[in-house]
Amino acid sequence: MSTTTENSRAMSDLEYDLITVLKNKSEAVKAYDTYIQDAQGMDSQPCVELFRKLKENEMQTAQEVRSHLQEVMQKGKM
Repeated sequence: MSTTTENSRAMSDLEYDLITVLKNKSEAVKAYDTYIQDAQGMDSQPCVELFRKLKENEMQTAQEVRSHLQEVMQKGKM
């Protein structure tokens, strides 16, 4: 992408990076649902709580990334 000008691209590298991170965070949140079910199936409450905490962290991080993406898309940078 470095051989084209910024204006000729559908999105900037930064927008692409943020979208990719957001996609990965979304997939992680979905995976944690499976991990929570597995831990529940094994009657492992400490693991259930750990996976819920990790899921919550991913969701918070995804929201932060989303806010950054919105600003970058509106202003072109942060």
